[in-house]
Amino acid sequence: MLTQLTVTNYAIAERVELQFRGGMTALTGETGAGKSIVLDALGLAMGGRADAGAVRHGAKRADITASFDVSRIQEAQHWLQEHELDDDNDCILRRTVSKDGRSRAYINGQPCPLGHLKDLGALLMDIHSQHQHQSLLRKDTHRKLVDEFAGALELADRTRAAWRSWHQTRERLSERRQNADEAEARLQLLRYQVEELDRLGLTEGEQAQLEAEQEQLSNADTVRHAGHQAALLCSEDDTSAASLLRLALNQLEQLPTEVPALADTLQMLNDAQIQAAEAGDNLRRFVEDYDADPARLAEVEERLSAIYQLARKHRIAPEELPELHQSLSRELAALDGGEGSLEQLETELAQQREAYLALAGELSRARQSAAEQLDLRIAEELKQLSMPSVQFVTRLSPSADGEPAPQGLEDVEFLVSANPGQPARPLAKVASGGELSRISLAIQVVVAQTSTTPTLVFDEVDVGIGGGTAEVVGRLLRSLGENGQVLCVTHLPQVAAQCHQHLLVSKFTEQDATYSRIETLGDQERVTEVARMLGGVDMTEQTLAHAREMVSKGQAVHH
Repeated sequence: MLTQLTVTNYAIAERVELQFRGGMTALTGETGAGKSIVLDALGLAMGGRADAGAVRHGAKRADITASFDVSRIQEAQHWLQEHELDDDNDCILRRTVSKDGRSRAYINGQPCPLGHLKDLGALLMDIHSQHQHQSLLRKDTHRKLVDEFAGALELADRTRAAWRSWHQTRERLSERRQNADEAEARLQLLRYQVEELDRLGLTEGEQAQLEAEQEQLSNADTVRHAGHQAALLCSEDDTSAASLLRLALNQLEQLPTEVPALADTLQMLNDAQIQAAEAGDNLRRFVEDYDADPARLAEVEERLSAIYQLARKHRIAPEELPELHQSLSRELAALDGGEGSLEQLETELAQQREAYLALAGELSRARQSAAEQLDLRIAEELKQLSMPSVQFVTRLSPSADGEPAPQGLEDVEFLVSANPGQPARPLAKVASGGELSRISLAIQVVVAQTSTTPTLVFDEVDVGIGGGTAEVVGRLLRSLGENGQVLCVTHLPQVAAQCHQHLLVSKFTEQDATYSRIETLGDQERVTEVARMLGGVDMTEQTLAHAREMVSKGQAVHH
């Protein structure tokens, strides 16, 4: 629901700040007073086309801010969450237009593309005017209204999702068919490469182990020779370390007298002699057991050569071969009878088409039933609006090419026949501005209980009517307001007398500059404005009494 509108330096409005409530709000005023400022400003806030000429003379930019309460608008809440622009239950749309024509858009203080304002604005407000851009002239609006009336919005979303899946698979299949020759060549290459890597069978870390083993085997003779020489030096001849340590011990043990100071030294020499002998024994066993297998060395070198050769062939480091093997195997599986193969894609496409057709068929039946009821109920409302000869038809026509479409199996379009005997034609080609507004009103009254758009705006919906019909229009607008929020620009006192909130638009001149003023009227001020609408500038007591009676009746009849 729209809660506040602030307009700065737009057209002749220097600064206008309006608070809005639920229900029906009427905007009235003299012709040329600037009633269109509010609607045009709202249109800009909803992403409408910007015009540098709308910036107030002498100002650098125009600034329009519209605040909404979205606590009861789930679609808008979800949209804000998806775009990470949510701020509790508040939604503030802002649009600035500079005097050079450039404009900027903001949602909850964050800069955004203009398209975001349009998308979100469509969920918050629907403006029904006498201009060609109004939503009722768009087929997608017709379809949405019918789906809302049928209670089939979720089914329509599921149908659209099924179409997307089918469409994406069809694109993939088409691409595969177009590149069939290239794909077959790629498939053959992949089979050869994977088979080659399969034969190699290289495991993670195997190359490093083989290189370490190769180094050990290729140096086996050197290691054994060094071990043998070390064993000799430790204990195997008269000049070995163990023999020399024994000689040193014998010299000290043969002293004529015991020398206590040498006791520790004797122990050290004895331990060293024992350790030298043990080291020699260990070295001899090592040399005897050390593996110097030339056949194994040849195997290792042959294996490493195969690894290095295949790595050079693929122009990668040897250690990257296992990862390449996995990658090529996955690609081969996808192309060769797995996911993404022609056969698999064709099967998947057929299944997705069946799923789509099941959902779309259910949606078609819901639309057909809803269209029949919608036509009957709109016809009843049109009679009340003094349009008894207008025939309203909701046409469901099969899609032109017969292929699945995101909106379902049919196009939805509203047609009217303005005169008996004439065929029904699209709204845009038949209805005049005033007729279009009243038809729009009739549609909104019927779908009010199912509509997801909380704020409806009607611009001069009462053009070309009067008397009892005008009172009916006022009653219908107020009825719509009871279930949401309605803003209407009107010239008829019968309509204004029934609103919940009355805004008066006026203009004045000060120091050679023209300004627009919009004020909320109290009870007595409402009576005065309705009297002006009834009798013009010269108001008599009789006119005021009539106005007072109309306002009193307009408010009382709904309680």
